[in-house]
Amino acid sequence: MINGADTAWLMISSALVLLMMLPALGFFYAGLVQAKNILSVLFQTFAIAAIVSLMWFAFVYSEAFSGSGAWIGDLKAMFLQHLPRDAVHPGTSIPESVFVMFQMTFAIITPGLIIGAYVERIKFGAVMLFSALWLVLVYAPVCHWVWGGGYFGQLGAMDFAGGIVVHLTAGISALLAAAMLGPRHGFPHSVQPPHAPWMVMVGAAFLWVGWFGFNAGSALKAGSDAGMTMLATHLAAATATCVWIAVEWIKFGKPSLVGAVTGAVAGLATITPASGYVGPLGAVFLGAAGGLVCYGAVHVVKRMWKVDDALDVLGVHGVGGALGSLLVPFAVGLGVGGTTLARPVLAQFGVQLETVIVTGLWSAAATFVIIKLTKAVAGWRIDREQEIQGLDFSSHGETGYNMNG
Repeated sequence: MINGADTAWLMISSALVLLMMLPALGFFYAGLVQAKNILSVLFQTFAIAAIVSLMWFAFVYSEAFSGSGAWIGDLKAMFLQHLPRDAVHPGTSIPESVFVMFQMTFAIITPGLIIGAYVERIKFGAVMLFSALWLVLVYAPVCHWVWGGGYFGQLGAMDFAGGIVVHLTAGISALLAAAMLGPRHGFPHSVQPPHAPWMVMVGAAFLWVGWFGFNAGSALKAGSDAGMTMLATHLAAATATCVWIAVEWIKFGKPSLVGAVTGAVAGLATITPASGYVGPLGAVFLGAAGGLVCYGAVHVVKRMWKVDDALDVLGVHGVGGALGSLLVPFAVGLGVGGTTLARPVLAQFGVQLETVIVTGLWSAAATFVIIKLTKAVAGWRIDREQEIQGLDFSSHGETGYNMNG
């Protein structure tokens, strides 16, 4: 039977998760690029939201959540023909339509995260084709494996809100995209700093608030589970922010706003897979771990591997999601407020490790193929003159700032 309070919470959560893409992620990424590329990033987030929504309606929801296959769903829910107005999602007290919408917002933001790897140097048509293929070949299968009744869900993998399904897949794919695209002109020594750090902070603030829908909404009902999940989410973000500030302060003698908000996002990514399972102390532990490890990962990707993952998608989202997923078994029992494990800690860690490894390998292999297809059909990278001119004008004929207006 449909419960009004649960339904209202999931509708609010759906709006909050969509807010994470429109406008939060757009602001966060747009502020980090050069002024001549701000509109290109905002356009990419907006267009991805639209195309993913239609694909989700047409067949991707069915691919992810219909059927009982171990590795992929069936197509019985194509065009949502299975969906009468009063249908209740199995095992919940919310309408099936609300579940479809809630999960759609996750599908929207996940390819959106990858934008951060290829900003300032990719063709718009390539963004659209890559995102569409990636949704079908990476996101939907992994979503089915973990949340749609597939192999890893049956195995007992713990991913409450998307550390594996969202952040790990996007992070691994972002690394491949950045490496195969090549670095921006001047990388790593003369790449321009973020043109609008204030905009980055605004985007991060919207992300922080929207993440309550992302994580606490994944309880699929209003109540104590959602309440503890919200508290854990907030504490992890706050902890990682403080850790990132401290590291920068010690290393450089002064903390940066961009660093602080990056730390918050790292903490949010790290707590995501564990958010519904841990109590307050476990959340603080994961936030601290996320802040430290993700800070180091960003340095490794850009300075040691020399990969221009421009806005640190792997270092923050990929590493944060994987770290939180692997630490879930150890964090659940810290303090009070957590749940209980279905198996011993090390056995659960083995399940988490297998899920992370298989998902990472699949994301990398499928993304490699997707990029090859995208290059052949739509092209891939803009030319040097367009990069110097900026994507706003060269790709869209617009500018982000009209100083004469």
